[in-house]
Amino acid sequence: MAGRRQERSTETEQALKAAARRLFAERGYLNTKITDITAAAGRAAGSFYNHFASKEELLQSLLKDLAVESDTSAEAPEHKSDFTDPEAVRYHVDQYWSFARRNWAVMRAMNQAALVNEEFAQLVTDFGAEQRADIADHLDGFTAAGLTLPGSVDTSLAMMFLATSGLLQAVQEGAIALTDTEAVDALTLFIYRGLTGRDIE
Repeated sequence: MAGRRQERSTETEQALKAAARRLFAERGYLNTKITDITAAAGRAAGSFYNHFASKEELLQSLLKDLAVESDTSAEAPEHKSDFTDPEAVRYHVDQYWSFARRNWAVMRAMNQAALVNEEFAQLVTDFGAEQRADIADHLDGFTAAGLTLPGSVDTSLAMMFLATSGLLQAVQEGAIALTDTEAVDALTLFIYRGLTGRDIE
């Protein structure tokens, strides 16, 4: 009996999280109420508080799921990691684009929450810093190759991530119509040129 109760509890938690992701994608984090989430999940309004103390806590749980996926995707097969090679740039742009596309609702919610909540603002800052630190060594070969970055390593990588996130937002919101392949191709060329000053041959 206890096992079935635990199973139902897990199902409800997953249903609430799935509903939240849908609603955050459709109307945004700030415009979504807890009662919207429970209604979309087909659960009683009070059931929310058996799992989460607040909408903020639910978002924290979604962010933990996102972090687990990010850690899993970081365990990628062998790949080129020298950004003087356009294939290495393309690989990382494609990986980040795919990850951000799948998790757009949560990433958008995190950025919206950061506008009104200092804790989430710090999370956004830390998330960006971790992403850049994870690939900072991919720029180590620039000096030996006689290349000069457009700014510091951190600045150069920040521009790379901001360009990718900005284009993804435009695509997600329907401002620009691009397939994933077109977006990754364009970003790869843009970022590679920006970092190296070279064209892709």
